[in-house]
Amino acid sequence: MARLLVTGGAGFIGSNFVHHVVANTDHHVTVLDKLTYAGNLASLEGLPEDRVRFVQGDICDAAIVDELFDQADSVVHYAAESHNDNSLNDPRPFLDTNIIGTYVLLEAARRHETRYHHISTDEVYGDLELDDPERFTEQTPYNPSSPYSSTKAGSDLLVRAWVRSFGVQATISNCSNNYGPYQHVEKFIPRQITNVIRGIRPKLYGRGENVRDWIHAEDHSSAVLAILEGGRIGETYLIGADGEKNNKDVVAMILRLMGLPEDAFDHVTDRAGHDLRYAIDSSKLREELGWEPRFGDFEAGLADTIRWYRDHESWWADAKGATEAFYASKGQ
Repeated sequence: MARLLVTGGAGFIGSNFVHHVVANTDHHVTVLDKLTYAGNLASLEGLPEDRVRFVQGDICDAAIVDELFDQADSVVHYAAESHNDNSLNDPRPFLDTNIIGTYVLLEAARRHETRYHHISTDEVYGDLELDDPERFTEQTPYNPSSPYSSTKAGSDLLVRAWVRSFGVQATISNCSNNYGPYQHVEKFIPRQITNVIRGIRPKLYGRGENVRDWIHAEDHSSAVLAILEGGRIGETYLIGADGEKNNKDVVAMILRLMGLPEDAFDHVTDRAGHDLRYAIDSSKLREELGWEPRFGDFEAGLADTIRWYRDHESWWADAKGATEAFYASKGQ
């Protein structure tokens, strides 16, 4: 029975991981979360109090971090500023959390000799051309294009340096775009779903040709647990579920699954520096650790996600108005 510390465990993919750990292991989990706008204690409701403890705090706070590392066998680091639009508007919080916060955690892992797993994104690799048959691998050079992805790239490089220089027992995973329960309505898929629920036409950046490689958060969680338990120290693993779809097709699928015409959406001005295509080759993870996604069928995973947002309007309702007001101010 292990003691896990999960940073950012009240956020989207962090809370999904906590639910997955509770459902599939006997581990005890401590969640450290600052509860910014993207963190929500309601995402942890229903979990057993004798196995899940919540601590509100900042990963940049060395005292809190040191105390919690002293009580943990392993740490999974999800906490991050992660929204590209926000990073374009104000990059500073991304530097503070993604760079300085990771540094504080690595120093604690170094002092306490704690097993550490670092959650990152495929956006550190930049983007691929739409007609390029290649996919990202663990050997793809970093080429980030936004303040968000550049700070995540920097945090990955810190982890690699602390492994090599100080012997920190760490692994890294870079994952493709997640979707599923507990995702903030500012993000692409839940924004479109909740727009339809509220009778608002979905919004699509540019022509909608940008391609993302989608993975359900449950599959991301199972992959992270597999890496934590069996991954080789110092290694990076890419997590993907072969879910490449362009944004226009995703919106059309959402509309069809929700009983509306597939063209019932509006085009809006494209995001600055909008990456063209992400695609993950997860062969290393599958071959070394025997991992396979549960939601190999994207449409089935999307239908499951739509049901969750229909059934949990109380979870997202308060954030919806502010989110749409923000986008409206930018004509999006």
